[in-house]
Amino acid sequence: MRALVTGVAGFVGSTLAKQLLSEGHEVVGIDVLTDYYEVSIKRGNLASIPETGFTFVQADLNTVDLGALLVDVDWIFHQAGQPGVRMSWGKDFAIYVRQNIEATQRLLEAAKDAPRLKRMVYASSSSIYGNAERYPTSEDDRPQPVSPYGVTKLAAEHLCSLYASNFGVPTVSLRYFTVYGPGQRTDMAFTRFVRAAVLDELISIYGTGEQIRDFTYVEDVVAANIAAASTDGVTPGTVLNVAGGSNVSVLDTLRIISDLNGKPLRVEHTESVKGDVFRTGGDTAKIARVLGWQPTVTIEEGLARHLDWAKKTFGPQA
Repeated sequence: MRALVTGVAGFVGSTLAKQLLSEGHEVVGIDVLTDYYEVSIKRGNLASIPETGFTFVQADLNTVDLGALLVDVDWIFHQAGQPGVRMSWGKDFAIYVRQNIEATQRLLEAAKDAPRLKRMVYASSSSIYGNAERYPTSEDDRPQPVSPYGVTKLAAEHLCSLYASNFGVPTVSLRYFTVYGPGQRTDMAFTRFVRAAVLDELISIYGTGEQIRDFTYVEDVVAANIAAASTDGVTPGTVLNVAGGSNVSVLDTLRIISDLNGKPLRVEHTESVKGDVFRTGGDTAKIARVLGWQPTVTIEEGLARHLDWAKKTFGPQA
């Protein structure tokens, strides 16, 4: 198959591209290389992708000729978007509208006319649930995002469903629950934690640290994407949770990292973030039934891999 991966220089996008190439598929990757976090990290992600079978296009989804890009594409993996709850308030909201909603709508418009397209997989987010009505949260529970970021991810997800029902675009939306692992963005909690553990730096925790998350290892997320693209008979417009089943507090993860690193961590607590939910937890019964997917990496195993990566990336030998 020939796949288009948007946001290919990012954490999930680059990991997905490498897996697709290892399975013998061709990959066209597109990324505008925004500076939301260090561009050097994105360039490093790109450098880690094998050249054979891979084509990189540096461009903005809102301006590039998508029709030409999709002529011979079988699968679209739409990983691109503006991340982050904290930055989505105020004047920066316009960036989230452009990168998360407008770019997705433009891609869908091109996708409905793509001659070879078999599946478009959209990277949605558990942020669309907000403070959910129950846990574990199923795809049928009412979305009620509590951040502008979550609002834009939900809007783009609704667009995928609309284009599926009105034009037959074969979309599948995957609601990611806190993805982590080697190569995770430097602004995200686990990379901040393991980097601080390696360098014996102070760790800042938003709020009490008692907030609970359903952490999902990146390789499991990649496997869900490929299953969503390659599984026959999936109804266009389907929405699925991708959750690791960990359901641990931030304080619990710090204890695990401390044990793995063999020494205590230095921690301070700061003010809670507006728009940050107290708990996430995804019901994965539907994705198990539809795609045969289930998480395979435990939080302990995943954090051990994440810490080993941090030692190589930030430690003295780096």
